[in-house]
This record gives sequence, C-alpha cells and structure tokens, in this order.
Amino acid sequence: MELTNTFLDGLRPFLFYSGLVLTVVVTMLGLSFFLGQRINRKYKSTPFESGIVSVGSAQFRISVHFYLTAILFIIFDLEVVFLFAWAVAVREAGWLGFIEISVFIFILIVALFYLWRIGALDWRTGVQKRELQGISGPGGVTNRKEFKL
Repeated sequence: MELTNTFLDGLRPFLFYSGLVLTVVVTMLGLSFFLGQRINRKYKSTPFESGIVSVGSAQFRISVHFYLTAILFIIFDLEVVFLFAWAVAVREAGWLGFIEISVFIFILIVALFYLWRIGALDWRTGVQKRELQGISGPGGVTNRKEFKL
C-alpha cells in the first residue's frame, strides 16, 4: 500500500500540470470559436502566400539532389549526437571507448569518401557536367583560349 501512495504522490504534479494544460487549450479553442468572426468574403477560402493569391499548380517537381542532400545532412548530423554522447562519457569509456569511437569516425569518413566518389555530393546537372567537361580536360587543364596565360 505504501508503494502505491508513493507512486501517486510522485504523479500528482504531472497530473496537475496536464489538467492545467488541457484547461488552457480547451479555453483558448472555445473562446476563439465563440468570439471569432463569421464573415464570408470572396477570397476567404482561396489559398494565398504573403497576401498574394496563388497562380498555377501547387504540384511541381523538385530535383532529387535536394532530397539527397537533405537526407545526407540528416544522417551525418545525427552521427554528431553520438559523438556528443561519447564526449560526455569519455572518461568512463576509457581506451575501449576511444577505440570504438575511432572505428565509428573511420566508418563515417569512408562513407563520406564513398558518397563523394559516386557523385552524390555534386549538384551539377547533366548539362553543366558536359559543359565543364568541354572546358577542362584531364587533370583540370583548360582547353579554352581565354584562359591561356
């Protein structure tokens, strides 16, 4: 019986806070419903951005490079969380923890090098790549006359 009372005593502040939050939310929603305007105007239901009525379709294609870069950023950014966790516990981890984080960082560097080699970090379009290939030859030597010294 004592365990149940202790558990409930620890839970009371949370229940009070939850009830208070729920009361505030219900009050705000209720007040906005009763005090809000009910005027229908011509452009009330039309979508707009910054006061400008939208023109055209909202469905357009975005390059895969954007998504790929965003996903790579999230992946490598998430790895930093593991590095911070290791840095906090570096003394408790000892040499074994140092070896483990070294292997982890080595894998990250290998993955980044792999992504760089396959061109996942290159934002150029196919046209831009062909133009660049026409401008510079093997080893980065420029073939255009304007660049001769």
